[in-house]
Amino acid sequence: MSDTFALHPDFAKLPVVEDWDLCRVLLMEDGTYPWLVLVPRREGLRDFHDLEGADLAGATAEIVRASKVLVSCFRPDKMNVAALGNQTPQLHIHVIARFQTDPAWPGPVWGKVPARPYDAGEREDLLVRLRGAIVEVENAEG
Repeated sequence: MSDTFALHPDFAKLPVVEDWDLCRVLLMEDGTYPWLVLVPRREGLRDFHDLEGADLAGATAEIVRASKVLVSCFRPDKMNVAALGNQTPQLHIHVIARFQTDPAWPGPVWGKVPARPYDAGEREDLLVRLRGAIVEVENAEG
């Protein structure tokens, strides 16, 4: 990885779940929705089409892995994947577990209800749970 990689300040405050081959996996600070943010550890990326070759394939594989992790942990009704970047210009991919009972269903999660920050214990428990699911998903993939 590049020595110069830096997270945008909007992401630097989010809890790190893990570093994968390409992306830093972050936990969105919103307990309303199980939500991961994947940030490719490459400088200068703004949009998904900026990824090329092995990085594009790697991002796709890591989106699938993150989706499987959230499915394993939460059994959602639907998975949402989005790369918007209108407010934070660094390329990042949202992977969000959705439920028919969530407050934004069936619409987008943005702006529907204020974010509900995790308390410290809840955050740590969720990070442990997510890391365990990552190991399970990786083992199942062989």
